[in-house]
Amino acid sequence: MSEILRVARRELAAFFGSPVAYLFIGTFLAVSLFVFFWVDAFFARNIADVRPLFEWMPILLIFLCAALTMRLWSEERRAGTLETLLTLPVTTPRLVLGKFLAALGLVSVSLALTLPLPLTVALLGPLDWGPVLGAYLATLLLAAAYLSIGLFVSSRTDNPIVALIGATLVSAFLYLIGSPALTALVGHGGGELLRLIGSGARFESITRGVLDLRDLYYYLSLVGVFLTLTVYSLERLRWAEHGANPRHHRRWILITALTVANLAAANLWLHPVSAIRADLTEGRLYSLSEATRTYLDQLQEPLLIRGYFSAQTHPLLAPLVPQLRDLLKELEIAGQGRVRVEFVDPQQSPELEREAGEQYGIRPVAFQTETKYQASVVNSYFDLLVKYGDQFETLGFQDLIEVKVRSESDLDVRLRNPEYDLTRTIKKVLYGYRGGGDLFASHSSPLHFQGFISDAAALPEPLPALRRELEALLGELAATSAGRFSFEIADPAAGDGSLAKSIQEQFGFEPLLTSLLDPTPFYFYMVLQSDDRATPIPIPPPESLDRAGLSRAIEAAIKRFAPGMLRTLALYTPSPAPQDFGMGMSAGNEYGLLQESLRENFSLRETDLTSGQVPEDTDLLLVIGPEDLDEKQQFAIDQFLMQGGTAILAASSFHVDLTGGSIAARRAATGLDDWLAHQGLHLEPTLVLDPQNTPFPIPVQRDLGGFVVQEIQTLDYPYFPDVRADGLAETSGITSNLGQITLNWSSPIRVDADRNAERQVIELIQSSAGAWTSDSDDMQPDFEQHGPLGFARGDDQGRKLLAVAVEGRFQSPFAGRPSPLLAREEDGAAADSSIPDESEETEKSQPVFSGVVESSPPSARLILIGSSSFLTDTAISLAGEATQSRYLKPIELIQNAVDWSLEDRGLLTLRGRGQFSRLLEPIGQQRRLFWESLNYLLALGGLALVFWLYRRLRARREQGYAAILSNGGTSS
Repeated sequence: MSEILRVARRELAAFFGSPVAYLFIGTFLAVSLFVFFWVDAFFARNIADVRPLFEWMPILLIFLCAALTMRLWSEERRAGTLETLLTLPVTTPRLVLGKFLAALGLVSVSLALTLPLPLTVALLGPLDWGPVLGAYLATLLLAAAYLSIGLFVSSRTDNPIVALIGATLVSAFLYLIGSPALTALVGHGGGELLRLIGSGARFESITRGVLDLRDLYYYLSLVGVFLTLTVYSLERLRWAEHGANPRHHRRWILITALTVANLAAANLWLHPVSAIRADLTEGRLYSLSEATRTYLDQLQEPLLIRGYFSAQTHPLLAPLVPQLRDLLKELEIAGQGRVRVEFVDPQQSPELEREAGEQYGIRPVAFQTETKYQASVVNSYFDLLVKYGDQFETLGFQDLIEVKVRSESDLDVRLRNPEYDLTRTIKKVLYGYRGGGDLFASHSSPLHFQGFISDAAALPEPLPALRRELEALLGELAATSAGRFSFEIADPAAGDGSLAKSIQEQFGFEPLLTSLLDPTPFYFYMVLQSDDRATPIPIPPPESLDRAGLSRAIEAAIKRFAPGMLRTLALYTPSPAPQDFGMGMSAGNEYGLLQESLRENFSLRETDLTSGQVPEDTDLLLVIGPEDLDEKQQFAIDQFLMQGGTAILAASSFHVDLTGGSIAARRAATGLDDWLAHQGLHLEPTLVLDPQNTPFPIPVQRDLGGFVVQEIQTLDYPYFPDVRADGLAETSGITSNLGQITLNWSSPIRVDADRNAERQVIELIQSSAGAWTSDSDDMQPDFEQHGPLGFARGDDQGRKLLAVAVEGRFQSPFAGRPSPLLAREEDGAAADSSIPDESEETEKSQPVFSGVVESSPPSARLILIGSSSFLTDTAISLAGEATQSRYLKPIELIQNAVDWSLEDRGLLTLRGRGQFSRLLEPIGQQRRLFWESLNYLLALGGLALVFWLYRRLRARREQGYAAILSNGGTSS
């Protein structure tokens, strides 16, 4: 090893003793910085990663490594010094390794000088260091491969120019083999084979942050092959000097051939080995999580995952197929025989294509592609089928990929979050299949039904018959439950009234009435409890007073206890008439994206709450954008919470109007202000402005000497608070993995500490410390009067609470008052109408009985978010335009809140791990120029530091030589 290091030091001294090293390092840094800041437009890209630094490395290193190695052997041959080297008492392999390490050392120094770039990104955003480390390692391995090629070509010629061109051609050919330009010509199977051979495809795999043994060995095998060939090439020159020795020559040829063959063949042997790898990414993005394994462990029937991938597809989609293939293989292994994975090309089998279209609705998609000679359209498949029992779901390319727009013709396409997409689909088919089977199959502990119902003689019509139907239904459930269901019905009014007092204290149950004109009280309450759940679940009375209504209400409660049942969400949204907002925006169904995403994981029921009741099978109530809710709608929300449910409210004190090409707002009463105040929460009648915000296309007016010009400009907009990790609660699963969110036109929330003293309060989202509030209804910025922000800063600067979660026992503001649902009976009796209409007949045939549940169990949860507009399609679209990618953080927040509330938190750790979810901190133009200029200066400073260190080391070495000569002269 000492001889190898001695050769390496000699070569490094030769590099730094001439302009070669400084030209190489300077060129490397200049091209890297230019690509990072200019070609890939780092700040405009707005993603906290260093991918632009390494994307061009496979091409850049081809030329730089060829230039670095072109003289290492060819110059020795041309100058006649090679013979001297070969006669030294140093073996040829050691000479080759010494020169190789010297060149690799120079590349390492160049790479080390790029470290300020990832450090800059880490200061500007949440950088994941795993892919950074992987990218540096991949660059070193790729450079090692190119250097070994350059050494081999240089050893074959005495002309440095020929060596430069030859090394460039060989390295470029190795890169082009796996590039989309060639893989798109040979179909899916052949393209995957070429990507395994190509150096660029392997490079991309490591830069994702996954160190796969197959990829690492691939580069090491290239290094081994070409260094072996270099040694053989030099040995042939030694033979020419020392005469022929056929036996010795054959031995060298045999050893070289066997070494090269074994190094290359080991790649084929390692190809099936996919388990030996290290996932360096934060959160292990490319490894199966415990959540996924938990769902796989629940499988009782075979799960089929079939990939439909065409041989001819879009060049940007083709490299994603191997990544999906590796993930599906991991799922198959983790399933331990319960998961079957298949890959098919429907276009090669008419029967499979017909089955895919008829049974699963999978059809080819037309992609427009361009080649050197023409533009064409390719109809191809890029779909996944997940099937469990009779339940199935499909995932198309829109569900699997994420696109980042760099320019009109440059797109960055990656898999969005493949494990999350597959796991949520597996969960949906698993729960859907269970929901259609045995009602008690998923319950690990017995369920007990308690009915607090008055005697039949004390019940008004038609409740006596309903009680008999209830008893019969409960008996049937108990008979079919195999001992997992029992029931008991008691009359709270019987005896000394202790039961009535007990249920009033525990559940808030008060006597019911059918009408204000008939004040005879009675009880008709139902509760379900389980041994493994401390808090019982009240069962709301059915909307229809018949056996079918009872069956639906009880089954919904039973499913709520089951870990493997599809949950039901009740969603309230306003329904405005369609309007044209101008600026390319309109409002029809403004919450379409939210509804679509919720339907992917839950059973969604839309409701307007006007009946005063939440649908009986509801597991969670989601109220978005409430405005002027009446008493019955308030009562529906209140009683759902009092029965132990979870209510998520997204509301603001202002309604924003974008019509007419300007921005304005009007005060909008939610109808819930008094109710929220009773619960200790206040939605302030102001809006939050934050200097840390997301840009927005704003209509700006310019005065040109009396002539006003109106333009649309993308500028900072303080009404769009950009909340980062320091404003997100790390202790809550709702926001801990969110990373970032923009809350458009948000009202601040104030929490009454006294009323919430005995509840758990989690401040989920807060603005930055520089935020303030304004009650102005003018949203139009005035940059001339107020500077860059366009709005005057308020005096109440500080963090503002934008979302809060409260859990505990709540008290109803309707306590001690008649139920609002009885008011229509009173109004109907007092009305003077001689001709009853059809609606009155319906009301008489379907009487209403209602009471007020005065307090909730401790499991009740209330989540309040101070904005509803951030969930609209318009706001999400605006944020997507600002980030040039699909922005789904608002939807992720709601999905997290739903999963957290329903205690179904398996997907919380997976959601939000998209490829483009790590955004840079919002900074101005001056700071961007500062960071860019600082990196240029640091690069120059690093180059100067290298020069100074070399000169310092050279001076010390010369002083050492002088001292030796001086001592030698003195002694003589």
